[in-house]
Amino acid sequence: MADSLKQRAISGALWSGIHKFSITLLGFISGVVLARLLTPHDYGVIGMLTIFIAVSNTFIDGGFGSALIQKKRPTNEDYSTILYWNLGLSVVLYVILYASAPTIARFYDLSLLTEVLRVQGVVLIINAARIVQRTQLRKQLAFKRIAIINVSSNIVALLVTIVLAAMGWGVWSLVVQQLLLCLLTTILYWITSKWRPMLVFSWTSFKELFSFGGFILLSNLFNTFCNNVQGLLIGKVYNSSTLGYYTKSRRTEGYASTFISSVLDQVSYPVFSESQYDKPRMIRVLKQFIGASAFLTFPLMFLLILLAKPLFLLLYSEKWLDSVPYFQLLCIAGIAISLQNVNYYAVAALGKSKQLFKWTFVKRLLGLFLVFFGLWLYGLYGLLIGTVLTSWLIYIINGWLVSKYVGYSLKKQFADLFPVVFLSGMTCTFTYMITFLGIHNLYIDGLVKMLVFIAIYISSSVFLQLETFLSAKNVLTAFYRKLRPVRVSN
Repeated sequence: MADSLKQRAISGALWSGIHKFSITLLGFISGVVLARLLTPHDYGVIGMLTIFIAVSNTFIDGGFGSALIQKKRPTNEDYSTILYWNLGLSVVLYVILYASAPTIARFYDLSLLTEVLRVQGVVLIINAARIVQRTQLRKQLAFKRIAIINVSSNIVALLVTIVLAAMGWGVWSLVVQQLLLCLLTTILYWITSKWRPMLVFSWTSFKELFSFGGFILLSNLFNTFCNNVQGLLIGKVYNSSTLGYYTKSRRTEGYASTFISSVLDQVSYPVFSESQYDKPRMIRVLKQFIGASAFLTFPLMFLLILLAKPLFLLLYSEKWLDSVPYFQLLCIAGIAISLQNVNYYAVAALGKSKQLFKWTFVKRLLGLFLVFFGLWLYGLYGLLIGTVLTSWLIYIINGWLVSKYVGYSLKKQFADLFPVVFLSGMTCTFTYMITFLGIHNLYIDGLVKMLVFIAIYISSSVFLQLETFLSAKNVLTAFYRKLRPVRVSN
């Protein structure tokens, strides 16, 4: 029984990685293709409404998904109660958004938002109908089924959206993409699940689950608002096109800064949990994961800063070049983002949920201050600088919590990271200098810089035997060995 559970967990980790990679790849392809068919204004319109849809979706989940997973043996009554609650609340929130749409449109001074929000808001009801089904699959560790459902739905929605965008549907093609994606995944979850709700609603079940989920709801609401407040401010103070440039730069940076760390996170949290009673071992494991993430992500972010202009020109076309300076600034934030979760999960593995909850509010409140103060002082670039500083603030606080509860001091962590930061920065500088040869073709210049950068960085790391290089090698080897039995058994 234990071996079966272990094998399912390993298989789940593999399919979670495949799922993450596939969705990221499809998102990247979607961004590249649609950016050539649509305008920054189209993306900006959707960006203006993101915070309202995101906060509403967070309310609907209410942390009940996590509560159902955390409960050892949830009953059919529990599942049915949460389904009906989610559906009822989603209808109420949709009515509120429908009625508020003209006010939101006046806030942004863009009348089109009224119709867009009223149509896009239907995703709230559709999403509410699938939360319980998805939660059951997660409890069953059926990550393969989840991956197949989400990837196939994304592919169909993307193909339809590309056709509509090519036909000139503009912003409405993006609305259809969201609606169709939600509808397809919901239908497939219901088709592949044997569970069907009872005609019952239990206040006892609701109160029990909310006692756990409510704590998560507050944290998720605050995080969701803070993660989307930049779009709200840019859309209000500037215009939809400027917000479109920001949205594109942030998503592109996100592909690079979070993908590697999210893959490592699939392994790090279970490993930290196993080592929670052995602090010296936990510190060794933490150093390896931090070193691996830094070795892979730091040079990537420096390289993207160096190649930002040819990259955006190649991927998105000339109309998106205004995104380049925003993207370069956000890449500086990406360096810190790549290290946030590994420190967070190390503390979470020790069961310090209340401390993490408290410090989440501290981090986010300080972050809001930096963003608002930056906007007031220096405008859009001040807001971006505030976003960068917020990312580093979150990392530093997470690192301080690790120092306090795990014993791996922040000073020691900085010292361990300094060589890879220095090498990445020097490689970036040296590459820029030696490739400043008057190459007039932007693409050839970018290709030369990329090859020179990679050659210098890899050869220097091997020659100097950087500790972060050895950590990356060890972690990736261990990750491969852990997944290899699953591949062999297939």
